[in-house]
Amino acid sequence: MPQIDQPFEVAERLRSARVVAVLGAHVEPYRAAFYVPDYLFHHGYRILPVNPQFAGQTLWNETVVSTLKEITEAVDIVDVFRRPEALSEHLADFLAMRPPPKLVWLQLGIRHAAVKEALIAAGIDVVEDRCALADHRALVASRG
Repeated sequence: MPQIDQPFEVAERLRSARVVAVLGAHVEPYRAAFYVPDYLFHHGYRILPVNPQFAGQTLWNETVVSTLKEITEAVDIVDVFRRPEALSEHLADFLAMRPPPKLVWLQLGIRHAAVKEALIAAGIDVVEDRCALADHRALVASRG
């Protein structure tokens, strides 16, 4: 299942995930990079925030780290809040994660064909251009 785009696949990934690294996590409550992971946190996910701008601060009971390379534990989903043109600079970090993430989730409006192909070639599944909050509400929370 390289690209995950069917609702039942998305729902299953959200149900089975427990740890979500948030690349581009933000401290401002009005930003999607805050309120989407905050929603997930309040629905039982452990959130590992990543953003060099806020490194050392605490969000969702975790210390914000600068890069994905600093995460030394298994991550189910890397939820990405970065502009498409910035994704190439993170590809090496995605691929260097050990163990590799099960899924890289590119939030609504984010697509990058070359990064997606490289992740899939490395055995990492990809969700593109979807909102984790909206999908969780529609596919998981509404079904109990």
